[in-house]
Formats: sequence, structure tokens, C-alpha cells
Amino acid sequence: MPIRRLDPVLIDQIAAGEVIERPAAAVKELVENAIDAGARRIDIRVEQGGRRLIRVSDDGIGMSAADLTLAVERHATSKLPDGRLDVIRTLGFRGEALPSIGAVARLTITSRPRSNPSGRAQSGAREEHPSGRALSGAREDTHAHMIRVDAGRVAPVRPAAHGPGTRIEVEDLFHATPARLKFLKSDRAEAQAAALVVRRLAMAHPGIAFTLAGDHLAGFELAAESGAEAVARRVAALLGRDFGANAAPVLAERPGLRLEGLASVPTFHRASALDQYLFVNGRPVRDRLLIGALRAAYADTITAGRHPVVALFLTLDPAAVDVNVHPAKLEVRFRDGEAVRGLIVSGIRDALAAAGHRTSSLGGTAMLRRFESHGLRHLAPPPGMASPPGGRPLSFVFPDGLPPAAGSPGLAEPPVRPAAVPQPGEGAEFPLGHAVAQLHATYIVAQTARGIVIVDQHAAHERLVYERLKTARAAGPVPRQPLLIPVIVDLGEAGAARLAGAAEDLAGAGLVIEPFGPGAIAVQEVPAPLAGADIPALVRDLADQIAEWGSAEALAARIDHVLKTFACHHSVRAGRLLRREEMDALLREMEATPGSGQCNHGRPTYIEMDLGALERLFGRS
Repeated sequence: MPIRRLDPVLIDQIAAGEVIERPAAAVKELVENAIDAGARRIDIRVEQGGRRLIRVSDDGIGMSAADLTLAVERHATSKLPDGRLDVIRTLGFRGEALPSIGAVARLTITSRPRSNPSGRAQSGAREEHPSGRALSGAREDTHAHMIRVDAGRVAPVRPAAHGPGTRIEVEDLFHATPARLKFLKSDRAEAQAAALVVRRLAMAHPGIAFTLAGDHLAGFELAAESGAEAVARRVAALLGRDFGANAAPVLAERPGLRLEGLASVPTFHRASALDQYLFVNGRPVRDRLLIGALRAAYADTITAGRHPVVALFLTLDPAAVDVNVHPAKLEVRFRDGEAVRGLIVSGIRDALAAAGHRTSSLGGTAMLRRFESHGLRHLAPPPGMASPPGGRPLSFVFPDGLPPAAGSPGLAEPPVRPAAVPQPGEGAEFPLGHAVAQLHATYIVAQTARGIVIVDQHAAHERLVYERLKTARAAGPVPRQPLLIPVIVDLGEAGAARLAGAAEDLAGAGLVIEPFGPGAIAVQEVPAPLAGADIPALVRDLADQIAEWGSAEALAARIDHVLKTFACHHSVRAGRLLRREEMDALLREMEATPGSGQCNHGRPTYIEMDLGALERLFGRS
């Protein structure tokens, strides 16, 4: 068929499909316009998921009658004053989204320029946005005007009644392209998507007051925040009190780059990544480089299949980032991506290290609150239960009656360092308290000034050993212990081949192996801390894990896998009785070790219960 020019209306509809694929996209464009217009308050209403009505009102700089006419034309914008696409200081291009929306819906824009203190409308002035961006002033006009666009047909501008600012109403979205309606989700799902867009933008701009209302969603009203803690207060208001109690502040800087925000402790996580809020110069993004950096920062601290909760704000020179690589501006391209990635990884890791041994507060007291909410105020074992299920001995350790420490085959050193235990009478107070009992030879019970702490001894010691091994590797080659007689391990041809292929990585972690005939390997040297451990069991576990590495696994990540396996085999096992000084030493080392609030698999190593919750369970308060 011959090439022909498309009809202008069809061109507009195609352009609309690139920008406005669902109601939430229209909400995003309109709210971004309001932010760029210097609004101090933005009100959003969504009805029937945005199909029937989207209304966005702001008290921004407003538009004159001439501006309204240009705003609904294609390729007309107020956001490129110098015509440079490589230095974009706004969230979008005002005038680009509006004609796209008007091509597929009934669009009404009512606006009046904001007046200056003398009562005159601003004329050619430049106004500073709360974020510091300069906005071009509206043309001199003291009255409000309105313009309508219906499926691409523009009506003349006419006078209207409206206060300073702009109100944009989008009715019957996609009525001009009915086929698009078939691909929308339910009203509730579309409303929730729109609410998520508003939450993200509100989080990035705490100096602006937001209200959200409509059917099928829980609206909110946020007051404008100011001061140094404005971002933290806005994030806490939108993500909830639990996140604020389980997040560490992030602040990191490099030349030309600044990262700030909040990142959850590793034991506070979600089943999906929806609660990861990432911003670049105030713009919400879902960029692959940033998500990959986030994954690397939590690589050895969070359980598989779970996702941390973060709100991170990256600020850099607009010339150092390209925001036009994605139609919806959800992805960006950095001039120096490695510097950005390094800043995020180091910033989050430093924040988690500063958090020390913190674990999620939802494990103890919050769990008791849930029990109370279901009426489970009195917990007791079933009648007649004389011993715990599973056959484990019920062991208690008290200060005046200490059982001897049971031998632990495979350990060449004490599991903990008793020298760290404070002497009686010192009066020292510690966050994890002092051990008073050991339950089921697995859990350490400690008394604190606020309540009690229950520690999983294996999980806690596993993390401590792992951190020791990482520290030793960072300081140089891991000390090795040659074996007097090599340990021969039969693995089968496939397992032996996998280990032989990873021999160099294993040697970097302190384990030296050699092939020993078909289907077997000989262990010549082991890391010094593992001397006397169950070497065959360790090697078989390594063979299984290597099968999951994949050829793309980075060397550092592969060695971390090995160290985690070493730590697991060297740790205090569940079922081992510990002396009180050993338990106290374990608690002191946890307090001094960053990341000890979770084991190598991301599970919590301890839970804390405050005394008030315990008293409520027993009806004492």
C-alpha cells in the first residue's frame, strides 16, 4: 500500500496511547504539572477508577487565556526555557500530556494566574518552587478562564469563576478509543494504582499539602511539612508507624551525588517490591540500576524471595541524568552509573551497620498485640502435657545452678568468648540484657531493663561466625589449617566436577581441594576456624550450593556463599547446652556486631517483648 499521512486526530490518539495507558498515568501527568507549577496544595479526586472522573486542583502559578490555548496544543511547553533536553529541572513537559489526554477524553481546564502581594497578576516574573526550581511566571491576567477539549476538538477559551491556580477535570477517559477500555482492570484496581502514583509524588515533595479522595480507595490528607525532618515525617505518614520503627536513616554523599532517606532493617520485609520508593531529583522511578543496587546492598542479609522497604532520594546535577529514555519517565540513564550504584550500596550498608544488632520490632511485642486482638489473653499448654513435643530435654539455666557445657563435636574453639562477660557488680546495662535461662537447649532467655529477649542461639552464632570470616577475608587471605591426613569425600562425578570447577573460589575462602579419582575430591586445607568440623558434610553442602550459583555469579558473591556455608557448619547447634557465661558472651558479641539481628538467611536472631505487653497478657494492666 502507498505511504500516506495520518489524520491529525489519529496521530493524537496514537500519541495518547504512548503517554496515557491507564487512568493512573493521567493522574501522574496532572499532579506533576501541578508540582511544576509551584503548588503549595494539590487536591485529587478519582471516581470509578478514573474512568468517569479525574480532578486535580492546585494553587500554583496558574495560566492566562493565551497560555490555556497553547497548553492543549502539541509540542507546546513551559518547561524548556532554554530549549535544552539534556538539562531538565522539572518533572515533565506541561502541554504535552494535556493534548494527549484531550485526544481520548473530555478535558476541562480552568485556571487563573496567581497574584503577587500588590494584587496584580504576575507578568513575566520568575517564581521559586519549594524545591528550588525556577518557574516562568504567567502573563498578566486578573481573571480566570476555561478551555474544553473533547476527543481532540478544542472549544474557544471563555471566562470562568475560579481562584488563583488551576483545576483540571478529565471525564469519560478513553471514550474516544473504546478499545482501550477493554484492557483496564477493575475500578478498585485502577483506583489503587492512581493512589500509589499520588503517594509516590507526595513522598518526594513534603513541602506540598496533598489530599486524595474518591470511591474504591482510602483517601488521605497530608499537611505540608517543613524542616530537616520533613522527608522522614512524610515517609512515616505514608508508609506507617511500623516502617518508621524498623528503618535506619540513610545519608551518603559523593562529589555531585547525594543520597538520603530510610531503609528497613533486613528483618522488616515484604513479599513484593511495591514498597520500594526510589526517587531521582524528586522524580519517582523504577530504574533497573537502582533496583539492582538495592538488591546488592541487602545481598547477604535478607531472606530469599523477600524485599526490603525503602524510601530513597537521590539528588544530582540534572545534566548528569537523562530522564527521557522511557515514555512514562519511569527509567533514567545516568552519566556515571557505577558511581550511583556504589553510593547506594555503600550508603545502605553503612546505615544498616550503624543500626547494629537491631531486628524487626514486629517479632515480639507486636505479635503479642495480635494475640490480644484475637482474644488470646491467656496462653497455657494443653492439660496433661508433661514434656515438650519432639523429645527434646527441657533445660533451664539459672545463676545459682549452672549445668556443665556439653561437648560439641567438630568445634575447635569455644562457641563464644567468655572474656567479654561483665563481672558481677559492674552495674552494666546492655541492650540485649543478661542471660537467665536456656530453653529446650535452643533458645536463650535474657532479662533487659524493658522486658525480655529470646535469642535463637544457632541463628545468632551463625551470623557472628559469618561476620568474623568476612572480616578475616577483607584483611587478607583467610588463615588455613593443613590437614595431617586429607579428607576424601565421595560426591559422584557431577558433584566432584562442580567442586573442581570452583576450586579457585574455594581456595580464596580458605578451603583447598584436589580431584581424587572419579567422583571424589580430597580436602587438603580448611579455614583455620573450621579445624575439626564435619568436613564431609560441609563439602557435600557446598557441592549442592554450587549447582545453584550459575556462571554469571560474581566472584565476591560466590565466596560469600562459601563463607555462609562455613558459618552454618561452625555455629552452635540447636540442642547444645551452654553455660551462663557463654550465653552472656554471645549476647555481648551480638551487640557489637552489625547485622547480628538476622541470620545469614534473613531470619531474625532474636525477638524482644516489653514488660507492658507481658503484664497485659496476665491482666496486670
